[in-house]
Amino acid sequence: MSETIRKYLSDIGKRGGRKSRRTLDPETARNMVRLREAKKAFRRFYASCFWSYDPDCVLTLDDVEWVAKQLMKNGGREAWEIGAKLCR
Repeated sequence: MSETIRKYLSDIGKRGGRKSRRTLDPETARNMVRLREAKKAFRRFYASCFWSYDPDCVLTLDDVEWVAKQLMKNGGREAWEIGAKLCR
C-alpha cells in the first residue's frame, strides 16, 4: 500500500473515532425525540386513529400534541399509553 493511501486511511480513521462535535441543548434533543416518536406512532396507528388524514402528511413539533390527543382519544390502551408519553 502506498504511503499516500496509508496516510489518507489514517486520517479517515482518526475522524471517525472522535466524539461528535455537534452539541444540542437538552430541550432540543428532547423535542427531536418527541417528534420522532410521534411520527412513529402516526405510522403505526394510522389505520385506527388517523385514517381520515393524509398518510403522507409532514408532522412538525407543533403536531406532537395533536398526535398524542388523537392516540388517546381514538386508540386502544397501547395507543393511549404512547400518547401519554408524548404529553410529558
